[in-house]
Amino acid sequence: MTTSAQVRPAAAPASGGSRTPRRAVLFFAFAFAVIADPVSSVAYAIEAALRALHGDLALLIPTMSLVVGLVVVVTANYWQLVRRFPQGGGAAAAAGRAFGPRWTFLPIGALVVDFVLTIGISVSAASSAVIALLPALAPARVPLALVLLLVVAGLTWFGHGGRLLFAVMTVLFVAASVAVLVLGFAAPHAVGSAPASVAPGHGAVIAVVLAFPVAMALATGIEAPSTAIAQLGQLDDTQRRRFGRGTLALLVVIVGGLTLALTVLAVRLHIGVPGADSTQIADIAHTAAGPGWLYGAFQLTSSLLLLAAASSSFQAGPGLLKALAGTMRAPGVLPPVLGRTNRHHTPYWSVVVYLAAAALTIVAAAAQEQRLVLFYAVAVFVSFLVGLVAMARFAAAAGRALPAWVNGLAAAAVAFTLGVNLLRGWPVLSLLATLLVAGGLYARWARAGRPTGIEDVETRAEHEPGGREPEPDGHATAAHGPGGQGTGGQGTGERSV
Repeated sequence: MTTSAQVRPAAAPASGGSRTPRRAVLFFAFAFAVIADPVSSVAYAIEAALRALHGDLALLIPTMSLVVGLVVVVTANYWQLVRRFPQGGGAAAAAGRAFGPRWTFLPIGALVVDFVLTIGISVSAASSAVIALLPALAPARVPLALVLLLVVAGLTWFGHGGRLLFAVMTVLFVAASVAVLVLGFAAPHAVGSAPASVAPGHGAVIAVVLAFPVAMALATGIEAPSTAIAQLGQLDDTQRRRFGRGTLALLVVIVGGLTLALTVLAVRLHIGVPGADSTQIADIAHTAAGPGWLYGAFQLTSSLLLLAAASSSFQAGPGLLKALAGTMRAPGVLPPVLGRTNRHHTPYWSVVVYLAAAALTIVAAAAQEQRLVLFYAVAVFVSFLVGLVAMARFAAAAGRALPAWVNGLAAAAVAFTLGVNLLRGWPVLSLLATLLVAGGLYARWARAGRPTGIEDVETRAEHEPGGREPEPDGHATAAHGPGGQGTGGQGTGERSV
């Protein structure tokens, strides 16, 4: 999932003595809100891998270990990206300054599609979590998902105020998960009946190679800290780097730790592919804790966290369209109507666009998140790939051989993952949607006279209304391409976006 949660800047501390505690609180709110999206992916990524393995539990641990390893590799790239672009911007800023502004539209198009898929899969997974707790609602799966979608979309009308709850929801889910894990390893309520091994349909190595790309949905949301640091206008570049990198480190520890621990517990308790009205993560919790209050709390916190992830995309997606509509005191490339806001700074017509697209996605998939997960790790991996190649070029131009090789190998791994997912057939639609959105935005940008500053659109999308607007070219180290010259069209007569 590719979103980030808005966190309002804290007031400047009145004295040096209170600065550290306030900054710690700000980091907690920022970090746990931003990682709500990738943490929520744990709810369906493990099951996606097991389904791709045709239920072979014996191969689940190596598959998810490979997934977590690739998550670490991609996160390492964003660690470098945060260092280079401390004012935000993500892969779009990297692509624009490495290869020219026209390449910015590929990661932007990927994000637009990914936001729609994040909303669709998160709401569908939240519906599945509710149905696992209350099976009587199973016949109303699609209406339930659409109602939850309308609720989440409606809450965006009131702006970013409620999004501070994301941090609390993330912590509550992590706490419930830890409780389930402790009980499951120490004194489980029961043991499942799934066989330890089944024929996966291929040799073990081939089965793992074909299965792990599906579970790379776990990697969605990794880019969020690199763009969300644009919200921290009250901090200087050094402090934003620390917040961004600290959040990335926390993301790897929590997401990787929960994923591997739940995977091992699933194998230990013989939890196989779930029935139609349940999920694997629900079956893990039910087997470990029984039908009591802990199971209910686990299902409740997971569903709320998934809705928080959807809400985050309902903020970030329309915010991106608003920035592209040119509401930052300059012309844009999308119709101005998409930038119209209410008194809570919500671009309501952009919200309607995402609401309609997500509703169509949910209905088409019958609100089954495991159908959508096949499309999920495609669009965002286009963004990952562009960002990795851009960072490899920066490193090579600076004469830093080791980072260049690391980024190049990571780009190859991401390209391989993307290719395997595309070979499944239907996920090609996700790539086509990304290319269509990117191509359409590029055409409008060219028709508008190629306005400069498009590389900073993600930074502007994350900008806090009423706060200090980020500088158009970001930090001095980020404002130039490998050759030391800006790539935004300065001096060419192009106008500012």
